[in-house]
Amino acid sequence: MDLFCAFVRVNLFAEKIPRKMLLQVYNLLHSLSRNDRDCDFYHRLVQFIDSYDPPLKGLQEDLNFVSPRIGEVLEAVGPSIFLSADTRKLRNEGFLSPYHPRFPDILTNSAHPMRAQDLANVTSYREWVLLGYLVCPDELLRVTSIDIALVVLKENLVVTLFRDEYIMLHEDYQLYVLPRVLESKKMAKSGRTKQKEADLEYSVAKQVEKMISEVHDQALQLCDTIHRERRILLKQEIGRMVLFFTDQPSLLAPNIQMVFSALALAQSEVLWYFQHAGIASSRSKAARVIPVDIDPNDPTIGFLLDGMDRLCCLVRKYIAAARGYALSYLSSSAGRIRYLMGTPGIVALDLDPTLKGLFQRIVQHLETIPKTQGENVSAITCDLSEFRKDWLSILMIVTSSRSSINIRHLEKATVSTGKEGLLSEGNAAYNWSRCVDEIESQLSKHGSLKKLYFYHQHLTTVFRNTMFGPEGRPQHCCAWLSVASSFPECASLIIPEEVTKFGRDAVLYVESLIESIMGGLEGLINILDSEGGFGALESQLLPEQAAAYLNNASRISAPSMKSPRVVGGGGFTLPGHESYPENNKSIKMLEAAIQRLTNLCSILNDMEPICVINHVFVLREYMRECILANFKRRFITALQTDNDLQRPSVLESLIRRHMSIVHLAEQHVSMDLTQGIREILLTEAFSGPVSSLHTFEKPAEQQQNTGSAVEVVCNWYMDNIIKDVSGAGILFAPRHKYFKSARPVGGYFAESVTDLKELQAFVRIFGGYGVDRLDKMMKVHTAALVNCIETSLRSNRELIEAAAASMHSGDRGERDASIRQIVDLDTVIGFCIEAGEALAFDELLAEASGAVLEDNASLIHSMISGIVEHIPEEVPEKKEIRRIRGVANGNGVSVDHDSEWVRLILEEVGGANDNSWSLLPYFFASFMSSNAWNTTGFNIETGGFSNNIHCLARCISAVIAGSEYVRLQREYQQQHQSLSNGHQSSENLDSEFQPRVTAEASIKSSMLLFVKFAASIVLDSWNEANRSHLVAKLIFLDQLCESSPFLPRSSLESHVPYTILRSIYTQYYSNTPSTPLATASPHHSPSVSLIHASPSMKNATTPRGSGSGSSTAAGADSGYFKGSSSSVYSQEHYNEPETGTSRNNENKSKQRGSSRRSGPLDYSTSHKGGSGSNSTGPSPLPRFAVSRSGPISYKQHN
Repeated sequence: MDLFCAFVRVNLFAEKIPRKMLLQVYNLLHSLSRNDRDCDFYHRLVQFIDSYDPPLKGLQEDLNFVSPRIGEVLEAVGPSIFLSADTRKLRNEGFLSPYHPRFPDILTNSAHPMRAQDLANVTSYREWVLLGYLVCPDELLRVTSIDIALVVLKENLVVTLFRDEYIMLHEDYQLYVLPRVLESKKMAKSGRTKQKEADLEYSVAKQVEKMISEVHDQALQLCDTIHRERRILLKQEIGRMVLFFTDQPSLLAPNIQMVFSALALAQSEVLWYFQHAGIASSRSKAARVIPVDIDPNDPTIGFLLDGMDRLCCLVRKYIAAARGYALSYLSSSAGRIRYLMGTPGIVALDLDPTLKGLFQRIVQHLETIPKTQGENVSAITCDLSEFRKDWLSILMIVTSSRSSINIRHLEKATVSTGKEGLLSEGNAAYNWSRCVDEIESQLSKHGSLKKLYFYHQHLTTVFRNTMFGPEGRPQHCCAWLSVASSFPECASLIIPEEVTKFGRDAVLYVESLIESIMGGLEGLINILDSEGGFGALESQLLPEQAAAYLNNASRISAPSMKSPRVVGGGGFTLPGHESYPENNKSIKMLEAAIQRLTNLCSILNDMEPICVINHVFVLREYMRECILANFKRRFITALQTDNDLQRPSVLESLIRRHMSIVHLAEQHVSMDLTQGIREILLTEAFSGPVSSLHTFEKPAEQQQNTGSAVEVVCNWYMDNIIKDVSGAGILFAPRHKYFKSARPVGGYFAESVTDLKELQAFVRIFGGYGVDRLDKMMKVHTAALVNCIETSLRSNRELIEAAAASMHSGDRGERDASIRQIVDLDTVIGFCIEAGEALAFDELLAEASGAVLEDNASLIHSMISGIVEHIPEEVPEKKEIRRIRGVANGNGVSVDHDSEWVRLILEEVGGANDNSWSLLPYFFASFMSSNAWNTTGFNIETGGFSNNIHCLARCISAVIAGSEYVRLQREYQQQHQSLSNGHQSSENLDSEFQPRVTAEASIKSSMLLFVKFAASIVLDSWNEANRSHLVAKLIFLDQLCESSPFLPRSSLESHVPYTILRSIYTQYYSNTPSTPLATASPHHSPSVSLIHASPSMKNATTPRGSGSGSSTAAGADSGYFKGSSSSVYSQEHYNEPETGTSRNNENKSKQRGSSRRSGPLDYSTSHKGGSGSNSTGPSPLPRFAVSRSGPISYKQHN
């Protein structure tokens, strides 16, 4: 019958080929095979084509002689077709169940074993029916044929001819079968036969006519429903079968025929689904074309593919057991067949010698099968093809009409024994013999889905629609992918280009599915990493929102038990509302997404590699790359919001949220995803070739610049905070340790992205490499500003020298005239302020970096702090010591951040290399005559000035100190080199530590020189008509003395009366009573820092800072400042703890060991009381006691 169907297909397919092409192909093949044209028989080919045009008419005429035989066969397979169409019977009677359908505890099902075996061939039976009745239409007039044809025609619209070529089934039936039926009806009506037979034939023909006319409409409406119900049945049965045989593998071998039947039915349903998808059929009575309604979102396809794949894996795993069971069955069947051959019924039949010889050979074949006791079954080789040939010969004889012995004779002769009949035993042996030497081919036949190649585009569409749908299962991915392994088998070997094309299409199919799978994986991660996902679990109320929430809840009476879901006004819901079913949809969504994600990760991790020709796809690696690439993409996207840069703290929380999802997935895979995340963060934080991080060298072409993320963040900080390109009015607030802005910079105010918490978040995200990158960018920027200062210093050298000479001589007119001629003085001040802002920002960054280091690596932080205290004060410093100082300075551990930072900049750019730098104090002092002071004002809330001019103090102190260090180091190196070349004795070189002290003394001298002349210019410049700038300049100089580690706080007193400064601060702070003076740190609050009397009153009997002293100080300049009494300050002074000395000594030990060489002065303990501030604050006790910041050391007074 398969040969018969193949013959019909060839002829039907020939209709799709142009006639001339068919002739040319024939000639070509004949010439290739015979080296000559077929001139003699060419006319026969033409005649054949003419008679078979259309092919169905020729087939119906030529196959008329075998038509009755075809009808008998189709009637014989009718019961199997009816069974396969009855899904209820299949389910209820357990034809596809390995255990008893009504008694699951019974692990055997012998109810219908032979019928279950027939189900494996039911797909072929259906094709026999469709093609058999199409070319033998007279057989439809049999009484039983109508029902058989109706069942099959109602389920199908097309018949596949070759690959994806098909014919429209019902159209051909109406064109070529219906006329023959009508002709038979007409003949029966004309009465060419007996009346009784004519009436029966007419009645049957009328029923067939009605069936063919109506079945097309039924098929259009019901075919998809019928097959969907069948797919659901197979989904359930195969699912149970997989679970059962996985748990009880020993029962797989006895039920292997049932497994093949399930595979064949599932294969048929999957192929039918894709063959009919997109088919459009026209009704017989209407011209319009109606598409078949095939659901592209049917999830059962994935279940069937997965079930088939898992069943095939089980069979391959236990194939040796199945072969061994089949051998055992065949060995036992030999005795049963021999016994049946000796029964009286068979003896009475008197079989002819040929048939008897065949039966004897059958028994011999079965008796010669090797035994399986104690042997490796996989090593047994047994060819049973001769046995099957002999058995088929017996079947051909007993089914022949010319044979005196037929099937019924044999069955009746042996069935009386109470056992299986002879033919049943032989058929069973035939089927089990195929499980010995043809089990792989059977598995390939029933389990292969290679024909899906011709529908692979629609296959991809269905996969995308169903995999991540409500009923999609991640574990189905393997089955969808493994289908592609068999695609190249569809290619014809005689066409090499086709093999290449099919292989390429299979690879593209796998890549497309992998892309969809990874897109779904990425989508699941992104669902969880969203504000509606894990973000909803992290949402916290602001304090104001929490207060409003509580106030609102307290105003609502307690809800009754009958109505617990009372919702308060103002949009607030009562606590606990999330627990009610109607409110937990989001939680259910999260749980479902988490379940999908973990299942998908587990499946992809355990999935075997997919092999397509010479391509191997390892899904674990794709999953790893997907997760890491998604993290990198989301990290880059999260860097910036719609408006501007994302706050580092928010970015850190987003990273932590995503990391929690990655850790969740990591628990279900055997890979270190965290290491990959670290590598991504490293590549985004390190600006430059990553190979630079390793000791080995790589080729230049492999080096790729990285650090795009840190570049974005650092450039934003440089442009918007340091340079203020947007003109947002960036100001540094020393008191709060952050930068603030008059208007938002992008989406935030500057203070929300520059405070220590945000910078610590930046450090935690980008680590030390990010800090180094931002520090380097600020160094480059500051170096350019310092270069501008040096350029101005050199270009105005003569004027500055003239101004310096007049300052020393006291010639005020000459001094002012020289200063007025200095070019671009205000511009240089702007450069210095910008450099001071960079210094301030870098110090904040260093402090944040140190805090993070102390939190996460406290031992390293402690080690750096201890090393800094004991670093030898060498000049020149060794490279290692210089690096240690740089590390300490970058982590906020060094004593003087600013001067060390400027010193490193000057050393890198080679600055401070001529004598013009000695004029720096005079150049900076000339800044006091700038017009910039006329537009500034001091703000006690921020501790700075309105135009950031307080940053000028940092720049002045740092540049003077850094230049002095560099200058003296260079001089010492030159001296050292000259002494070494002159072979001087080492006695002149034994003071290696002295240059550091000399540098500090030189710095202090320069700073004092600056303070002296700056104060002179300030006091000389004010007059009755213009006094506004005086206050700002005096506060500026006072802040400079306070912040500089090289100046004692008393430096300004010799030039500006201390009572004036105290009156200034009194006026500022007495007008702001809300300021918590008693608790403010003197380092941040000038009011507390400067409440003490002048150090010159150290011998007075009245404690400084008393009420009378304060009032006197306040009234000293009452004609100019309208300040109030400062009794509050005196009270605050009296309440200070007497721990000033201990704190100062503690700070000394932390910073410099036993003595302090820089920073504010320490004071003796000879007087009672002291400031509670840190070492940078003032003290009312006698100064100059232990300070070594100048060239003279003072003894401690007790």
